[in-house]
Amino acid sequence: MSIHFAAARRTTWSPVARALARRARGRAANDNSDLPSIDSDVLLRRTLEHLGAHGLGAGRHAYSKAELALINRDREEFAKWHAICRALDRTLAEQLEARQRRLDHCA
Repeated sequence: MSIHFAAARRTTWSPVARALARRARGRAANDNSDLPSIDSDVLLRRTLEHLGAHGLGAGRHAYSKAELALINRDREEFAKWHAICRALDRTLAEQLEARQRRLDHCA
C-alpha cells in the first residue's frame, strides 16, 4: 500500500496553517513599548552597549547600578540605570520601582 501526500490548496483551509497563523499574531512577551521618557535613540544605544559589555547578565548588572544610585540618592543616575534595566528586564525594573517607593516612603 502506498501513501500519498495531498497538500491543502489554500492555507486558509489547512487546520495546521490556521493554528500557526493565530499563534504568530500574539503580542511578544518582551514588548517594551512603555519605555521611560528618556530619548529612545540614546536609551537604545546605552542598552545595546551595556548588553554587549555584560552579556546575559546585563539586566542584573543594570539593576545593581540602579540600586546603588538609589541608595546614594542620585536620582539622575538612578533614572539612567532604571531605564536600561527596564529595557532589558521588566521584572527587575518593577522590583526597583517597588524599592524606590519603599525608600521614598521611609524618608
